[in-house]
Amino acid sequence: MSLPRTPSFRLDGRRALVAGASSGIGLGAAVALADAGADVTLVARRAEPIAELARSLTDRGLAARALPLDITDIAATETAVANHGPFDILVNSAGLARHSPALKTTLADYDAAMDLNLRAAYFLTRAVAAGLIAQGKPGSLINISSQMGHVGGPDRAVYCATKHALEGMTKAMAIEWGRHSIRVNTVCPTFIRTPLAEQTLAIPERRAWIEGMIKLGRLGEIEDVMGPVVFLASDAAALITGTSLLVDGGWTAE
Repeated sequence: MSLPRTPSFRLDGRRALVAGASSGIGLGAAVALADAGADVTLVARRAEPIAELARSLTDRGLAARALPLDITDIAATETAVANHGPFDILVNSAGLARHSPALKTTLADYDAAMDLNLRAAYFLTRAVAAGLIAQGKPGSLINISSQMGHVGGPDRAVYCATKHALEGMTKAMAIEWGRHSIRVNTVCPTFIRTPLAEQTLAIPERRAWIEGMIKLGRLGEIEDVMGPVVFLASDAAALITGTSLLVDGGWTAE
């Protein structure tokens, strides 16, 4: 009897770029990809945190290097990706939140969120794809979105707008680049214990609301996102593109 072979979750021989790698989900994604065998380039605006992470990974015998870069600088990002690529895997975890009631949203907060969460994500994803297409290589491009790219939430009109747009961008890019064997997906976490989430989790009534919405009854941890990232990057997800992997504890199930 001939049995099917389980596709590998290993990433040996592949090069990954992780944006927003200095902390939180981005840091976790970088560790997960390196553990799976990828050679990881760590990108963030702050040089020291990614240099420290690179040292920690290489001390464990893993392949990693730091590349300080502000991805909102589109020209610099395109140049860096062209010079250091091509990258077989992209994980874009760079993002910010400026929460406020919609009637109190400032232009500065709106522009900051759109600039990083959408504009920078668009052109970074495009730059990595361009490098792969030029080399005739397949790839897996992953944007860290949010459950808020599928639902709404209080004081999150701008944040939800950026993440809903990111979901649409992902689907359109997946359609365009599928013929090049480039897969484009999002990972959509619920509230994860990260510095970005602290401003919300510190408010008792908001935390109670969050824990009530997560059907598994607990907040997410960085480790909860690491496995899904490796899965989407690997051959185990070879037929998955243009979709969202919801890591939300059941928030969006109803």
